[in-house]
Amino acid sequence: MILRRTDGWVRIQVTDSGIGIAPENLPHIFERFYRADRSRARRGGSGLGLSIAQWIAHAHAGRIEVSSKLGKGSTFTVWLPEMKNEA
Repeated sequence: MILRRTDGWVRIQVTDSGIGIAPENLPHIFERFYRADRSRARRGGSGLGLSIAQWIAHAHAGRIEVSSKLGKGSTFTVWLPEMKNEA
């Protein structure tokens, strides 16, 4: 995990070395109940986690980005506006 401040933003970046996400699935992964691989349904989960994470980021005037390569893994980046200290 990487945490950095950049130009008024806080960037949280998480990278894994998993199976990756197919390019055709990337536009849908933040949709509620979307599951890219139906065979994983047996392991639990409802397909809500990423949509909730995106909702939280948007509620704080931020965003989530993803990049992924099949067989290499994925990187999720959360951008949140930096809070100003008003003392």
